[in-house]
Amino acid sequence: MEFVVKNARPETLKTATLVVAVGEGGALDAAASAVDAATSGALSAAVKRGDIAGKAGQTLLLTNLPGIKAERVLLVGSGASEGLSDRQYRKLASGALGVLKSLGGSDAAIALGDVPVKNRDGYARLRLLAETLADGDYVFDRFKSKKAEPRPLKKLTLVTTKASQPEAERALAHALAITHGTAYAKDFGNLPPNVCNPVYVADQAKVLGKQFKDAGLSVEVLDEKKMRELGMGSFLAVAQGSAQPPRLVVLQYRGGAKNAQPYTLVGKGITFDTGGISIKPSAGMDEMKYDMCGAASVLGTFRALMELKPAINVVGLLALAENMPSGTATRPGDIVTSMSGQTIEILNTDAEGRLVLCDTLTYAERFQPKAVIDIATLTGACITALGSLVSGLMGNDDALIDQVKQAGDRADDRVWQLPLHEEYQEQLDSPFADMANIGGPKAGTITAGCFLARYAKAYPWAHLDVAGTAWISGGKDKAATGRPVPLLVQYLLDRSNEA
Repeated sequence: MEFVVKNARPETLKTATLVVAVGEGGALDAAASAVDAATSGALSAAVKRGDIAGKAGQTLLLTNLPGIKAERVLLVGSGASEGLSDRQYRKLASGALGVLKSLGGSDAAIALGDVPVKNRDGYARLRLLAETLADGDYVFDRFKSKKAEPRPLKKLTLVTTKASQPEAERALAHALAITHGTAYAKDFGNLPPNVCNPVYVADQAKVLGKQFKDAGLSVEVLDEKKMRELGMGSFLAVAQGSAQPPRLVVLQYRGGAKNAQPYTLVGKGITFDTGGISIKPSAGMDEMKYDMCGAASVLGTFRALMELKPAINVVGLLALAENMPSGTATRPGDIVTSMSGQTIEILNTDAEGRLVLCDTLTYAERFQPKAVIDIATLTGACITALGSLVSGLMGNDDALIDQVKQAGDRADDRVWQLPLHEEYQEQLDSPFADMANIGGPKAGTITAGCFLARYAKAYPWAHLDVAGTAWISGGKDKAATGRPVPLLVQYLLDRSNEA
């Protein structure tokens, strides 16, 4: 779908459908008031009749109104005057898009820039609106024999004033970059595991690198032999039960000064997780294709960076493997040596994400990063603790933690910090190795973070557990969400603005 920003009076726009807002009690914002005046009070009459009360998310379609060029006017309820929450605003936008998709028009003009949203200025409101609308256009039907029917709706115009047009165009550019990156991440998550294996993801990363070579992107792929030379015994232990070889993908974007330290993103990419010998229950195991969504979010973030071109350097590391049970698979009780030289007793082969991440975090040291964020669908315990609304956050640097929190709030991709107190480390004690890979049934998300913290002492580090937010679980509605691409892009935009 095409998106454009246009400076125009809404009542003068020639369009199939014009979207304006009505607040509770029939309050009309500037755009709706202008349309109401041009139509001799048609909107006010609809409110007076009780056809729409202005509650958030309500819609009312009016046709054949005199005095305007739009064929239809779609009224959407914008709620109380004190403003909407981000979630309410998204629901308003999604509701409007749902109606527009059901109509026959090929275009629509949306004049919702004056709808108040709590804690958001004009740029942030319009960006959130555009992201929601663009994200609502996503379809994944690659493996359907019958593709989705083409929609009549092809173009959305975001209506603004002359004074606000530069701000609106910046908001739209950012929104489209983020949604393109989010869609890219969703595609990887939604692919079946017989297609999306470690080699496939690595090959697609190389395609991305060739596509955007001139934009400062380079991609390197480390194979099993190179990983063995590096001493990545923990990483390789996860992959040894699978016929699919592991890969470590290194993406580098150079948009900043040559010697500027890079910001580094590390993504867990278990393309299918059976649990290994500690096998998972069969119910819902199909969703373990989503265990690579951390790596997918790093790829999605880099896809967005190629449009935004921020003035910073960024490294992305994708830890790609498949966790399978077989005669060659790692057993509970095995001891492996990580790249850092620390030894690990593997008590549960289903705690494999931390085993690929720990070696990747050690590998990250060679880039002398300014900060490192790892993203992983790491623990079911995080879903128990936080549900599917916010991602878990831990780390070793208060300033970095605050930056990630702020980016999550700005992007409406929120996080919640969990503690990493030293006392939790005791749960990882092993009588036979430097540590065990699990800490028992208590505080599973935190002890997983404690494990990773042992490999991230050389730099400021934050860990995002996205087990509850990276995909929607269950039946016909299951799908990758692309999170936390919006948060990561916002974090990098913030760092670029600082630079």
